[in-house]
Amino acid sequence: MVKTDKGAEQKFYDFYLQEHQNMACRRLHFAGSSFGLLGLAKSIKTRSPKPLLKGIAAGYGCAWVGHFFFEKNKPATFKYPLQSFVGDLRMYTDVLRGNLSLRDAKFDKRAK
Repeated sequence: MVKTDKGAEQKFYDFYLQEHQNMACRRLHFAGSSFGLLGLAKSIKTRSPKPLLKGIAAGYGCAWVGHFFFEKNKPATFKYPLQSFVGDLRMYTDVLRGNLSLRDAKFDKRAK
């Protein structure tokens, strides 16, 4: 069994959220993750890798536009690819659960 350090995971996620304060960047990440998930679903349905590859490309494209043009920082995925992928999925689910806002960070329900 692989043992994970929950404290380190939370510390990275806190860092990850700091890198996503701009609402346009968050929205682009949410859209990009949605494209990726839609691509995955279509790939499963059609038994073809093409929609997944298109979804991944669209997802990262959205996220990188968000970072370079709105957040004005470098995507964490360049240094921490696996942790960033997990952080993005966690941020996506936090938005769906209503814990993170796509309107204004003041509406976030996470401890600041």
